[in-house]
Amino acid sequence: MTPDEAIASAKKICEFRDSLPPSQRPKIESGLSTVFGCTIEGAVSEDEVVRMAVASVEAGCDEVGLADTTGYANPEQIRRVFRKVRVAIGDKLAGAHLHNTRGLGLANVVAALEVGVTTFDSSLGGLGGCPFAPGASGNIVTEDLVFMLESMGLRTGIDLDKLLALRRILEQGIPGEPLYGYVPLAGVTKGFVPASAAG
Repeated sequence: MTPDEAIASAKKICEFRDSLPPSQRPKIESGLSTVFGCTIEGAVSEDEVVRMAVASVEAGCDEVGLADTTGYANPEQIRRVFRKVRVAIGDKLAGAHLHNTRGLGLANVVAALEVGVTTFDSSLGGLGGCPFAPGASGNIVTEDLVFMLESMGLRTGIDLDKLLALRRILEQGIPGEPLYGYVPLAGVTKGFVPASAAG
């Protein structure tokens, strides 16, 4: 469907939600894909991203998340687009969905943090990717993301040791599937104290 058809579909979903008793109404987030560039379309107009974000809110969505589905984004672009969308929709701007296709995933997280984004999608072992976006690799690696954030003094609430143990279970469960990440290979830095464990 076209982007506008997707908005019309979101509006129908929101209308159905609104027909439910208040206690049964789920929060609905519109996730805008390929915001920072597209392997099929190429450059994506930032004005169009803002228009789609506004249309999502007008359709009744509670939040709008921005996705770098193809791993095209760079830190300056992340800061600029998130700022523009926040001006347009305020606190309805949600989180960032980032990929590490060109090695900029964590740098883009830092850029998003700088403009007030606090929710990030990631995946264990960097699993993921998109069959509709040729060349797109997996999501940013949860293990690396947690290590970076905790090293920066930001409390994630995630126990990194348990997360790394979970990765070992994943490796056994899907043998032969490539997993990504630097912290699982190199380990944490000597003397590392996660922010979540600090007094």
